[in-house]
Amino acid sequence: MSQSGHSTAPQTDSVQDRLEYASLSDIGLRRSNNQDSLAVMPAVSQNVWQQRGDLFVVADGMGAHAAGELASKISTDTVPLVYHKLMDRAPAEALVAAVEEANAQIHSRGQASIDFKGMGTTTTTLALLPYGALLAHVGDSRAYRLRGNRFEQLTFDHSLVWEMRAQGQVPDYVPKNVITRSLGPYPKVQVDLEGPLPVVAGDIFMMCSDGLSGPVKDAELGMLLGSMPPAEAVRALVDLANLRGGPDNITVIVAKAVGQAWTHGSNAVPPTRGVNPMQSLAKGIAALAGLFHRRGGENNPPPIIDRPSGRGPYMAMVCSPSPEFVRQLGEILRELREATAQAEMEIDAEQLNVMLDRAAANNQTGDYAQAVRNYCHGISFLVNEFKRQGKSRPGGSRR
Repeated sequence: MSQSGHSTAPQTDSVQDRLEYASLSDIGLRRSNNQDSLAVMPAVSQNVWQQRGDLFVVADGMGAHAAGELASKISTDTVPLVYHKLMDRAPAEALVAAVEEANAQIHSRGQASIDFKGMGTTTTTLALLPYGALLAHVGDSRAYRLRGNRFEQLTFDHSLVWEMRAQGQVPDYVPKNVITRSLGPYPKVQVDLEGPLPVVAGDIFMMCSDGLSGPVKDAELGMLLGSMPPAEAVRALVDLANLRGGPDNITVIVAKAVGQAWTHGSNAVPPTRGVNPMQSLAKGIAALAGLFHRRGGENNPPPIIDRPSGRGPYMAMVCSPSPEFVRQLGEILRELREATAQAEMEIDAEQLNVMLDRAAANNQTGDYAQAVRNYCHGISFLVNEFKRQGKSRPGGSRR
């Protein structure tokens, strides 16, 4: 499953005025099915954006047979549905409630069938609203932000490695794939909430499963994101993960804030509830009455206001495209070209040479970002040729 979008000519109150986005999910090279799932739901109107923002979800399922695939699909179906349904709640409250409801449904489904018992999924959810970014997170899928050349991980990995490090323990060896929290195994789950984090034009958000963040280093992720538009970035990121062996399913979403919509985003006031006037009036009257007279019986809980939550970012580094990374991409492309010759493939050598010449010229002038982009164009071109001609995709480079 993949979705992508890009900016076009300006349109009044349209998503293109504020966002460039793209997404891609790939089975990888060593799995028989794709247990990842994603949801991309840009707001359909200015009013919806004001209330609920643009929504993105990545889930990485776990379980035998089709259990993990089902778990991740339930999550990416349920979270958007419940989040938009709970319009009388603040976005942060609704986002957490939506993830909790996904957990309840996955757990219930797992309990109902021996084939699905114990199934689970990670879930990382991002809502980009006028006043900032909200994240609700469970598991070791990740959300990042690139602002200028500063690359940050906004979510905490619920993994044994990260949990032990957080407690000050540095063991000699801990398996990296042991996660400590996921949706499904238990009736209740603790959901991390991060934000709202201010958003400015130019910010690039990336969400991914560990099929990407495992093979590709953080610095490489940041350099690729900063060198090309979202639609090209998701393709290059997936290609690079597969060329590193593709040990797992790979899912990635990239969303870039553009235009004037975000100019005053950090000064916007987050809503405490939905904006239905009659509901707001009724709740206001009820709240005032409660101040003067409290009695037995069931009381509505106080509204949850979107105050900043969480402790992120959990990793931050300065990264710009470097000569060394350009050299590594050039070497990967050289190896790929040799592989096409060994497989006796027919390729458009002239088209590939144009990309190579452009990358070499960029490298000579010190425009490393553009060199990264052109080398990635060449890599994606050859990877696509392997698929188009029915050849086995190359993999195993560990650079």
